[in-house]
Amino acid sequence: MSQPVNSNLPIPIPPTGAHTPVTAEFTVQGMTCASCSSRVERGLTKVSGVQQASVNLATERASVTFDPSRTSLTDLTARVREIGYEPLTATADLSVQGMTCAACVGRVERALKKVDGVLDAQVNLATERAHVTYLPGRVTDSDLNAAVTRAGYSVLTGTDSGASSAPDRAALEQAARDDHERSLERDLRVSAAFAVPLLLLAMLPMMWMPLHMTLTGLLGERGLNVLMLLLATPVQFGPGRRFLRLGWNSLRHRSPDMNALVMIGTGAAYLYSLLVTLAPGVFPAGTAHVYFEASAVVITLILLGKVLEARAKGRSSAAMTALLRLQPNVARVVRAGQELEIPTADVQAGDVIQVRPGERVPVDGDVQTGDSWVDESLLTGESVPVHKGVGAAVTGGTVNGTGAFTFRATHVGADTALARITRLVEDAQASRPPIQGLADRVVAVFVPVVLVIAALTFLTWLLLGGPQGLSHALVNTVAVLIIACPCAMGLATPTSVMVGTGRAASLGVLFKSGAALEALQRADVIALDKTGTLTLGRPELTDLSLTGPHAGPHDRAAALTLIAAAERGSEHPVAQAILTAARAEGLTLPAATAFQALPGEGIEATVNGQRVWVGSDRLMTRLGLNVSPLTAQTDALADLGRTPLYAAVDGHIIAALAVADPIKPGSLEAVQAMQTSGRRVVMITGDHARTAQAVARQLGITDVRAEVHPAQKSAAVKELQAGGQHVAFVGDGINDAPALAQADVGVAIGTGTDVAAETAGVILMSGDLRGVPNAVALSRATLTNIRGNLFWAFAYNALLIPVAAGALEPLLGLRLNPVLAAAAMGLSSVFVLSNALRLRGFRPPLTAPATA
Repeated sequence: MSQPVNSNLPIPIPPTGAHTPVTAEFTVQGMTCASCSSRVERGLTKVSGVQQASVNLATERASVTFDPSRTSLTDLTARVREIGYEPLTATADLSVQGMTCAACVGRVERALKKVDGVLDAQVNLATERAHVTYLPGRVTDSDLNAAVTRAGYSVLTGTDSGASSAPDRAALEQAARDDHERSLERDLRVSAAFAVPLLLLAMLPMMWMPLHMTLTGLLGERGLNVLMLLLATPVQFGPGRRFLRLGWNSLRHRSPDMNALVMIGTGAAYLYSLLVTLAPGVFPAGTAHVYFEASAVVITLILLGKVLEARAKGRSSAAMTALLRLQPNVARVVRAGQELEIPTADVQAGDVIQVRPGERVPVDGDVQTGDSWVDESLLTGESVPVHKGVGAAVTGGTVNGTGAFTFRATHVGADTALARITRLVEDAQASRPPIQGLADRVVAVFVPVVLVIAALTFLTWLLLGGPQGLSHALVNTVAVLIIACPCAMGLATPTSVMVGTGRAASLGVLFKSGAALEALQRADVIALDKTGTLTLGRPELTDLSLTGPHAGPHDRAAALTLIAAAERGSEHPVAQAILTAARAEGLTLPAATAFQALPGEGIEATVNGQRVWVGSDRLMTRLGLNVSPLTAQTDALADLGRTPLYAAVDGHIIAALAVADPIKPGSLEAVQAMQTSGRRVVMITGDHARTAQAVARQLGITDVRAEVHPAQKSAAVKELQAGGQHVAFVGDGINDAPALAQADVGVAIGTGTDVAAETAGVILMSGDLRGVPNAVALSRATLTNIRGNLFWAFAYNALLIPVAAGALEPLLGLRLNPVLAAAAMGLSSVFVLSNALRLRGFRPPLTAPATA
């Protein structure tokens, strides 16, 4: 069983212990509408020990939090089967060595069944093989092998062990979706083959009387009905059997769903027509009409809608599929001096891996030799390739350019950035935004209400419909049952969330939940950290002005050489900025001696026999040097948000220099876009007020909270939330974690710390702040899409159920044929899915310039 990219659960599982709740996620097959997912959810909730259950129709996933001391995964999956649906499972065969008797068999079986995610294990002593049924995504081959080893036996690895060929959850889910779609298409072809001639046989004679006279002359009225019966029966009990089976299960569990509505509606039309055909004399004169074509064509049209729905759902998960395909299957590993091609799942931390031009990087690591430009756009959303030299970090799934390099693996399997991103996207797609609550409450009572309306419709027309009352009662009741199928309601929210979060991932924005997706578009205030968020977070040398009579390039290079050489002994960020500038200019730095750090003032050292000091005005004053001639210049630098410094050699000031944390490219555009959208932008920083104000002026931010201690940042956010304001906080550091947690939604810069990313609800994979207005715009577009879907789903039923019941027939003579009702029902689901798929074409308001 090869380890899948998404082998770990999206929701971390705490250590299992007595009464310690765990969360399990598994795929449920066979759900067709919101009532189905609600029924599975209610059924799981009723299992003893289950604390919470959530079922997503679009992703077909159930997430269950339960007490493992009171129930198990086997109980949960059995409950799903009892309700009438099928959990997605996989099997693996292990070759177990060392068993000698029945007791050994029992010991191995018990050990395997204890593995979290294993549903059943059967061990055969004669063949020495263990057949394991498990939930894909929760179990790996190493888990099974370790269980057998702990029991005192060994697993024969290699080609004879079926475990290594078992597919992962993603592959199984895709295979299940493909099989379901093929099954629907097969049933549709069979159904259409009988329903189309049946429809022509029923409708053409009504439209052309000579044809009617000819057919009744040849077959008679009853013979014509028998012929239609022969065409309708294969549809009713062939392709229509899926609705009969699932509908009966839902009624048996007293939780009727869409399948029950189709079963009752088409079954009533078929049985009524069957009675008319076999015993026409029991009906009043003029009422013995058959509706075989309604039953067969309704089933055909519903199947057509299901086929279109399945195809659209497949496209809605395209982003997830693209993420899973990013990691290559094979890695080129160098072991013991030999180059080996092994499955990526078998790569271990510490392995040295070769990457050739045009290949994908298999796992995360650090470059050891060589250099290249790597395309990281599918992970970060940035189109500009990034240079990777010795020591640079590379990420699995990214695409190498024209160079070649080797790197040492640091994170493999489920620990890679790609695997973590995949789990985050899965989490978001499976979660529910608060707006889903409205649909859930309606769906919970919708189908029972429809059944009541259908019953009232039948009784009303039967009692008040006159001679044709029975016929009208049947047709209108069937139309009500068919038109009211709540498929569109169940798909309205999850499909939009799926497509929206998938599109966000392709833009380098990760929403960790549906709640974060909804909360971001509600934000009235966007609070921003400064260092590392608005600025690069690393100082750079911005100014170097010589004070002597000569200020040419040669003198500048000589001065920078002395200053950088003196600073080489310091680890202060300012020193690193000066050294970086010297290296960028290709300067050769001589050795420095007698280095001494002067806390709060600067440094001193001897370079080429000259005593060099670099530091603040306080240091220069203590040395007895006059800085007043440079005051105007350094004050101007401070007003620009730069930190002024001085350099002196042998008792003479030779230069004034400044270091600053530059504003990130795109920060100004991002702030302007947020303000243009009507949101209030606030800077919250622990930096000095003068520096913070200088940066704020350059960005057009008027509300600045400076010198805020990290522990006070959350209080600052809480103050902004006063009066009901919704606040989004954007940060990147450990000190931002409290504010990210306090905010209505936290946005973490992906280039920052893991703590910030864990606390936030939204993660920007790149450090570009333009991702914030892009994320806000996508959040708004997704919620608008959801609202449109919900409106359509509710309005569709609210408007057409009365029409189907015959409300317009007494006034306008209009009656909704069940065939048209089936077409409308199918189109409603297709409309909702198509509307959600429009999010795939979302264009962000801001894009990074495509320049290196």
